[in-house]
Amino acid sequence: MARYWPGRSLLELYRGEMSWRELRVFLRYLPHDSATARAVRGASAEEEAWTLDRQLLATVVDAVRENTFATVKLGGDPKKTGRLKPPKPIPRPGVEEPKNTTNTIRFGGRHGSGAKQLAQVFGRPAANQ
Repeated sequence: MARYWPGRSLLELYRGEMSWRELRVFLRYLPHDSATARAVRGASAEEEAWTLDRQLLATVVDAVRENTFATVKLGGDPKKTGRLKPPKPIPRPGVEEPKNTTNTIRFGGRHGSGAKQLAQVFGRPAANQ
């Protein structure tokens, strides 16, 4: 409490210098990053360290890195940039890193199996069935 309201102490409550209502107002309007507010929300210190401005800054840094990668990839020599991998995003608390999965679905094969696979993905019968 001394950090957020200098000159005030909880002892004032027991001395009769502070009312219960005044204490309730102090506790209600504690800053979002205070230990008491974190305990009420059940959040860890690491999660609370990622404020909105820090999350936005990490998003901007990720976007700049992705744009730099795209610029180098598109404007560079294919022999030199062919093996470049896109940058990984900055790790954030509560967000798990994907496990080497891609959004690519491979289709094809012999005798029109691609149409059957597409029909399974989209839940419709294949045209030749």
